[in-house]
Amino acid sequence: MVAPSDAKPAGKDEEKKGAKGKKDEEKEPELSEEELALKTNLDMMVERLSDPDAGVVKLALASMIAEIRSATASMTSVPKPLKFLRAHFDALKARFDAMPVAQSENRASLADVISILATTKELTREVLKYRLAGSPSDLDIWGHEYIRHLSGEIAEEFRVRREADSSASVDDLMALVKQIVPYHMTHNAEPEAVDLLLEVESLDLLEAHVDEKNFGRTCLYLTSCCAYLPEPDDAAVLRLALRIYRAQGKHHDALRVALRLNSREDVEAVFAGCAEPLAKKQLAYLLARHGFALNLEEGSAAVEDDDLRESLREIISNSKLSEHYLALARDLDVVEAKTPEDVYKTHLTEGRAPAGAAAVDSARANLAATFVNAFVNAGFGQDKLVTVSGGDAGSSGESVHWIFKNKDHGKMSATASLGLVTLWDVEGGLPQIDKYLYSSDNYVVAGALLAIGVVNACVQNENDPAFALISDYVSNEDINIRTGAILGLGLAYAGTGREEVCELLSPLVVDTEVAVEVSAFAALALGLVFVSTGREDVVMSILQALMSRSDVELATPYAKLLCLALGQLFLGRQELAEATTEVARTLSDRISQFAVVTLDSCAYAGTGNVLKIQGLLAMCGEHITAEEGATHQTSHQGAAVLGLALIAMAEPLGGQMAGRLLEHLLQYGDPTVRRAVPLAIGLLHTGNPDVLVMDTLSRLSHDQDAETANNAIVGLGFLGAGTNNARLAGLLRGLASYYYKEPTALFLVRLSQGLVHMGKGLLTINPYHTDRQLCSGVALAGVLSVLFPCLDLKATIGGKHHYLLYCLAAAAKPRMLLTLDPEGRPLPVPCRVGTAVDVVAQAGRPKTITGFQTHTTPVLLGAGERAELATEEWLPLSPVLEGVVLCAKNPDYVEMEEGK
Repeated sequence: MVAPSDAKPAGKDEEKKGAKGKKDEEKEPELSEEELALKTNLDMMVERLSDPDAGVVKLALASMIAEIRSATASMTSVPKPLKFLRAHFDALKARFDAMPVAQSENRASLADVISILATTKELTREVLKYRLAGSPSDLDIWGHEYIRHLSGEIAEEFRVRREADSSASVDDLMALVKQIVPYHMTHNAEPEAVDLLLEVESLDLLEAHVDEKNFGRTCLYLTSCCAYLPEPDDAAVLRLALRIYRAQGKHHDALRVALRLNSREDVEAVFAGCAEPLAKKQLAYLLARHGFALNLEEGSAAVEDDDLRESLREIISNSKLSEHYLALARDLDVVEAKTPEDVYKTHLTEGRAPAGAAAVDSARANLAATFVNAFVNAGFGQDKLVTVSGGDAGSSGESVHWIFKNKDHGKMSATASLGLVTLWDVEGGLPQIDKYLYSSDNYVVAGALLAIGVVNACVQNENDPAFALISDYVSNEDINIRTGAILGLGLAYAGTGREEVCELLSPLVVDTEVAVEVSAFAALALGLVFVSTGREDVVMSILQALMSRSDVELATPYAKLLCLALGQLFLGRQELAEATTEVARTLSDRISQFAVVTLDSCAYAGTGNVLKIQGLLAMCGEHITAEEGATHQTSHQGAAVLGLALIAMAEPLGGQMAGRLLEHLLQYGDPTVRRAVPLAIGLLHTGNPDVLVMDTLSRLSHDQDAETANNAIVGLGFLGAGTNNARLAGLLRGLASYYYKEPTALFLVRLSQGLVHMGKGLLTINPYHTDRQLCSGVALAGVLSVLFPCLDLKATIGGKHHYLLYCLAAAAKPRMLLTLDPEGRPLPVPCRVGTAVDVVAQAGRPKTITGFQTHTTPVLLGAGERAELATEEWLPLSPVLEGVVLCAKNPDYVEMEEGK
């Protein structure tokens, strides 16, 4: 019974299939009369190609080419002539091979047809093969899609030829490239022209085709793609953008590129090439924000007009920074001083209130309050703990009283906090600090010296008080006074390259008679002063110090500061550090690997170099079984993790990929690696409190390993630095309650709370500025001077060297947009602030911001936000609205009448 029942459905299925097949056959030739006529016509032309008469063949080819060129296509379909000719592709190729050489014109026309037909087939470089055999006519008659296919095949052929023989001729390819590039540049396809020229290593051909219409899109693409190119292509791309901007007279754009190249000659040339005084002042504001010292007295950037030179010097030296910052604070109504309790908000903490925390370690609690007070009131010139208000005797006694509420090194940090509270206000801050220089307590004197350095950070006063006040104390017998004076000098002259500082501190670096602590701080100070210069005598001094110190001294955290100083000297200088890296490999086993990794990471900071990241990742993945007491064997892994973040922080895509790598390291890495991951995450997202990142660090802040948890707490502080982020503030309050019995963890929670509320939410310590296009070397050096010591947290920030936190003064900058009129007076202008949109290589004129709100300047700019003016009455002199922007009156502006 089973067989018949099985057979029946099978028969039905066959019938269905047969019916379906017939339907498909009927569907196939569903062509309109026009299409049928076209198909018949093309088939006949293909047949005529076999005619022995060359004239008939020529006529057939001309008709075929005319049909192809006159055809239109939609986005989703192939043009009809190409669709019908596809069936004859092999026949056309065979006819081409059989066609006599004498018919050269016909052969070339047939090759053109086969080449365009090959775009509909997935074949190996057939489009290019027949294009080279085709007629030398203009390519643009075949349209954009054909040229796009051809560009891809040229790039592939170029690579294949060069891999087979590096000296192989590519002249035939270059002849096509020289036709394609002008087409792309005149048809809004500038990115495709750049890509093609990069592939065929002929970027210099681009410059001739750039004009005032297409230079903007071209340079935007060049500067954006440089992060994804290997060296030396990345620098070549930026140099080309620099030449184009200068040729077009776009000085601000050119200066941004010159600063990215870190080339003093280019910066001076761009600055000197700008003749307009107002535009020159805007350039000066950019140099001041970047921390780039420029000599206006002599050299190529010298300015002859005395009045202009004086006003430019005032701008570049950041003399008005404090004034602008306080104007922003007044506008936002946050001038009133805050106390640490305003930040802690202990009344909001539920459950285990940390009331007993002060009893556990009151000196530690006071020290934490000192830092929180300094961070939250940074730059405001007044607070409720250490400054004297209104010359009142009672308050004076109170301020001294607070400093003496701290123990030993705590007094040093408490006195130094005066520098942070009066940040950038040299004339207002020094009189308040000066009296502590005459204290009988050495810790207080040391703190006062450091305070002088902090208050002068990133500001060059014309009277130059810092060196005069501090220099005599560098040779003091007391080690704390020496370190305070040395670090003070480093911060006061960060990024200026002052010769006197080098002469004063270099002998201390190499002198083996002085404590390694003093030597390390002297090196760190020199690293800050000569950041990114690669200055040879300083490099040799630090290497000599690392060679001459004993293994016991090299095992201390101070040796790592020496390595960090070496890295800071080569920050972002790429291959310039190679010779020094080779020397570092010959150092003692205790420090050589750490030195090499730190130097390499710093040299490629912000470049996104994939090969370096792979090398560091391999180091992080090693499972080293270190013997007891031989921690130096794994110490380089912590530096490698920070190096990952340092190299990948250049652009968002690299940052995301680095974030995923760090997640893997958390799961599979050894303890040394895991402990550094939170710090790396903090570095990647400084001042950008992303929710997912915040959750990761929050999870790590409860980690079983105390060091990982401590570093996660510091990472949270960096994540939200200067943002006043409410969610993060709530997390930290919870952590304060959770760690109320652990002094070190509680101290770090308090520090992070201070960082999150830094400058009452008006400051940022993110080294990236000007639409994330530039990385300030001085700011990055300041951030690294805190993060690297955190690899040995208990011995440095958690021990007696908590004053290293004041290195953040070199990175602190207002995150504002302040508009000034041509005379330099504040100018309230309506502006739109919204989330920045990436418009690189997008067609037309896309909007650069989304989800905006309209405000009146001055305004705050958060991470990932961008601003644009909401009025045509004023024209900004900077294409990027960030920091201080000068505005000129628009001569074409016509005010609308209210009645209309």
